[in-house]
Amino acid sequence: MNIKGTLVIIGGNEDKGQSIATSEQDHLEFIEDGILSRVVKESGGVSAKIVIIPTASRIPDQVAKSYLSAFEKLGCKNVEVADIRSFEDAEKKENIQLIEEADCVMFSGGDQSQITRKIGGSKIHNILQRRYQDDNFVIAGTSAGAMCMSEKMITGGNPKEFFKKGTVKIGDGMGFIPNLIIDSHFIRRKRFGRLAEAVAHFPHLIGIGLAEDTGLVVKKCNSFEVIGSGMVILFDGNSLIFNNESKTPQGEAMTVANLKTHVLADGFHFNIEERKVYFNSTLTV
Repeated sequence: MNIKGTLVIIGGNEDKGQSIATSEQDHLEFIEDGILSRVVKESGGVSAKIVIIPTASRIPDQVAKSYLSAFEKLGCKNVEVADIRSFEDAEKKENIQLIEEADCVMFSGGDQSQITRKIGGSKIHNILQRRYQDDNFVIAGTSAGAMCMSEKMITGGNPKEFFKKGTVKIGDGMGFIPNLIIDSHFIRRKRFGRLAEAVAHFPHLIGIGLAEDTGLVVKKCNSFEVIGSGMVILFDGNSLIFNNESKTPQGEAMTVANLKTHVLADGFHFNIEERKVYFNSTLTV
C-alpha cells in the first residue's frame, strides 16, 4: 500500500487529579514528553505546524489549552486548534484551511464516537484521508483519538462482563488503517475481554491493546514500531482453529482457540502484512 503519511497511535495517560472530571470521558488526556516529542519529530521538528483537534472531549477548551502548553514546552511555535464541535464545524472554511496547511493533526482523548459523528464523512475527513495517502503528513491521536483511526472501532463495552458475546460495541472508525482494531488504557482498565471479543467477531483484524504512555508509529500502513514505557498486547486471530462467536447467544461466554498473542515493548516492530515481530531488521517470530 503506497501511503506516504504516518500514524502515531497512543494509549493515553489520563490525569487523575482533575477535580472538574466527573466521568471517564471528562478526564484530561496527557502524554509523556517522550511520546509527544516523537510526534514533533515525525511532523518535521519544532517548526512544524501542528493542529490540535479536541473534538472527542467534553471539555475541549481545557484539553486544547493543555496541549498548547505541552507543545510549547517542547519548543513548538506553530500550534493551533481546530475547534470542531459539530459536523457543520468540520465543513467550515477556517477549519478546512488549518487541516490543509498542517504538518500534523493531534486528536485528543474523550469519546471516540464524537470524532466519527462530528468529523466522519466531512470535508475535513476527506482531506485527512487524502493527505495521509499523498503527503508526508502525520495523524496522531491518544486514547479515543487513537481508537478512531481504524476502519472498525470499539465504541464501548463493560470489562466486568469479561468475554461474553455482545459486551463490546463496535462501529465504523475514521478508516486510516484497515487491518487493526485498537483499544487504549488496555492494562489499567482491564480490557482484555472486549478486545478479544472484537477479534473473535473480526478475526481478520489484528487487535491492538495499548497500555498508557505507550504508542505505535505506523509507516506506510503496513508496519509499526512500539514506543513508550508500557507494553502493547497484540491479538492475531488469523489462525484460529475454533471460534464459536457466531453461534453463541447474546450474553453468553464465548470460546476461541489458537488466538495468537504477542507482548511488545519499546523498540520492537510488527509487520502487519507478514504478521511477524521484528527488532530493527531482525526477525524475532
